[in-house]
Amino acid sequence: MAEAIRKARDLQRAGVDAVCSARPREGLKLLHRGMSVLDAVEPSVEGDRSEWLAARIRLTNSLVALGTETGGEVAVGLAELDEVRSLLAEVRDRKLRAELSGAIDHNYGLLLMAVGRNEDGIAYFDSSIQNKEFVLSAADDPAPLLHPYLGTMITRGLAYTRLGDVRKARHDLARAMDIAEKFELRLQAADVRRPLGSLELRVGNVPAALRLYEESERIYRALDVEVHPLLRLDQAQALLAAGLADEAGRHLDEVLEAMHAQSTTRELAYAELYRASAALMSDDLELARGHAASARRRMLRWGCQTCVANATIVGLRADVRDALRTNDIPLTLTARALRAANRMPMPRLADQAALARMLAVRVELRKGKRKRAAELLSRIPRPGRLTSVDYRMLRRLCRAELAVAEGDKSRALAEIRAGLAELDRVRDRMGGLELVSGTALHGQELADLAIKIVLERADAARLFAWTERTRAQSHRYEPVAATDPDLAERVGEVRGLDQAIHQAQHDGHPTAALRAKHAERLREAHRLGWHTGRWGRPRPIARLAEVADELGERALVSFAYSGDDLVAVVVAGGRCELVRLGSAAVAAESARMLNVDLDALAPDQLPAPLVRSVLGSARKQADRLDARLIRPLAGLLGDRGLVVVPTGPLYAVPWGVLPALRSRPIVVAPSATAWLGAERSTGAPARKVVLVRGPGLVGTRGELDKLATHYRTARTLAGADATVKSVLRALDGANLAHIAAHGAHEPENALFSRLEMADGALFAHEMAGLAQPPSQVVFAACELALNRIRPGDEVLGFASALLASGSRTVIAPLSRVGDEAAAAAMDDYHRGLAEGAGPATALADTIAVDPFRRPFVCLGAG
Repeated sequence: MAEAIRKARDLQRAGVDAVCSARPREGLKLLHRGMSVLDAVEPSVEGDRSEWLAARIRLTNSLVALGTETGGEVAVGLAELDEVRSLLAEVRDRKLRAELSGAIDHNYGLLLMAVGRNEDGIAYFDSSIQNKEFVLSAADDPAPLLHPYLGTMITRGLAYTRLGDVRKARHDLARAMDIAEKFELRLQAADVRRPLGSLELRVGNVPAALRLYEESERIYRALDVEVHPLLRLDQAQALLAAGLADEAGRHLDEVLEAMHAQSTTRELAYAELYRASAALMSDDLELARGHAASARRRMLRWGCQTCVANATIVGLRADVRDALRTNDIPLTLTARALRAANRMPMPRLADQAALARMLAVRVELRKGKRKRAAELLSRIPRPGRLTSVDYRMLRRLCRAELAVAEGDKSRALAEIRAGLAELDRVRDRMGGLELVSGTALHGQELADLAIKIVLERADAARLFAWTERTRAQSHRYEPVAATDPDLAERVGEVRGLDQAIHQAQHDGHPTAALRAKHAERLREAHRLGWHTGRWGRPRPIARLAEVADELGERALVSFAYSGDDLVAVVVAGGRCELVRLGSAAVAAESARMLNVDLDALAPDQLPAPLVRSVLGSARKQADRLDARLIRPLAGLLGDRGLVVVPTGPLYAVPWGVLPALRSRPIVVAPSATAWLGAERSTGAPARKVVLVRGPGLVGTRGELDKLATHYRTARTLAGADATVKSVLRALDGANLAHIAAHGAHEPENALFSRLEMADGALFAHEMAGLAQPPSQVVFAACELALNRIRPGDEVLGFASALLASGSRTVIAPLSRVGDEAAAAAMDDYHRGLAEGAGPATALADTIAVDPFRRPFVCLGAG
């Protein structure tokens, strides 16, 4: 008998270890074997009976927990735990009985949480903690017994978080953290950081949540422990809250691949739900529907009403968006949404029911049923303190659309203004440029509706105000210098791995392992960049009158579009005019094709027939853009210098290439507010000039020598001296920095766009993190004016990061540039500066010499 009990215990421990090591099938087999061992013996002695019962209770408890985790029905698991609880009365030892009862109560509470019954679960966690505290009080050394105790306290804190009881959640989680750190329980300290992150996410502190998740993952890795899939899902949820849908999607694709291999049913359902949400935010409606439907099927199996409701809402939102976009509204769509809302138990799923009803409101408004929509909307409760930003924005959108349907567009704009003010409060809590810029996604539909309303009124001044209110809000922030040693360490590792890969390639050695490590370190650095602290303090939005005053004799052209209607707001000579420009899609395609041609023209030594062919195509596209974007404005612009505020694909237009703009000083800015801030900035007080040449620029070997003749006191860094560290040190506080180096724009990871220095890549993150970025930066490098354009015209790239972090002017190419062409252009440009011209004027004269091989732009102020 004793041998059988010992063997059953060993199998139980081995089964639990297998589960914790992501081998659930193996774990189940071991636990069932343990139960078979116990079933094969019949306890007869009182002592044997007690030990046999304890082993059986532990095995059943573990089997129930694992069974529901891998797809078993929660109701069945609860019944099994009720049955095994009845055996406790036969366990005579009070301490053992308390230990077993605490374990059963913990799992019972977990199962209740799994089906959304958090309040009921808390009662069992309370009982579990009481039993475990009794066991701890009777122990000579409590440390070995703290793991299960902390696990229950952490889980109760998570349940309080889900119920919105922030005070009790924080109390439990902070106490668990204190105990874990007091007894140096590093694994438990990592475990508690995850629910603490969920709590911060619930109260809207996304950077704090991401930081806690990152710390948790780092501890797991240091302990060589498998990172729990739920931590990955929590990270994805935080990214979605920040509006980083593409980043969340890529993150979840990796998680899903791993989960499919491990067959973790419940966690797989969560991952599919979050992936559906990310796809919806990225406007991939088919992918959203597919993942939402799959998640819903899995969730129905284990009975979580909350999770089923969330999956239902994502699927409904995809269907409603598709119907509104195509104006092909299924007759049953409203009924589906209301049926879903009415099936959701109240008050537990009040928010989900309200979301479903809001979707019905939008459908009814499109069908022209205003009274029905108004009646439904009146039943939507006001958001509470912890209500999600998506709920808030959708409610504002419904109220605004109802006002439009009732003919009260002023009320609609007031609703939109209030919604965007709420979004501002969310944005103000974000950390890192990517989180600040990503927030705009949540207000995109509100912003689009505002532009549509104002365009219908053909009110140029009001359109100017609304475009400034809805675009490039990240550039409203005054930069706050912040350094993160962990981020700096990761970036250094990425740079070292870059060098190792190049060396391995040179030596003919394999690079697969190095590339895998490089990708992992790059991901870590990218994530660290999300929570390096607040990006800055928000500045007021520029008013039309102050922009007009600052322009003086110049003109500002701000492009905007609604649907496919492209327009320009022109501010010139104290007037503000609206000009309609036709199809936005046609202009975008011409801009794309022009960039393709300019890339093809870049190599220094091209055959003459190829040059003639590509040049002919480039001229054709430039003429088309000129005719669509500039000639209709000719009467308003005259021969004034320009400030251009692009939108969407127009960020890729090299304006100096367009015939009507040749030799004209042009500054490109993400918004009039950003331009005004740059124009009024004073720049670096010292006349410090830094000239940098990176490796591998054969055609520009003498370039810096030429430039140095224009700046007698310039500091030159070239060859082995042009290391990342020395260049960054020299650039800090410079008035003018000229960098001739190979570079690359990273569209999927814009702040890791890079310049090649002697010892590896210098990343945009590092230059943007300087205490005092150079006042003017000149990049004689490929593509570094390119940006990734997020919703709300939030621009991310090397040049835009510098502007957002405090540089006044950035000169950079929008497409590839040959080494010889770049060297000639830069000689001309710096000669113009030395002769007293401003950046925009010097660049205009430079481009005019050879426009199609000098696709540079002046960004910021000029």
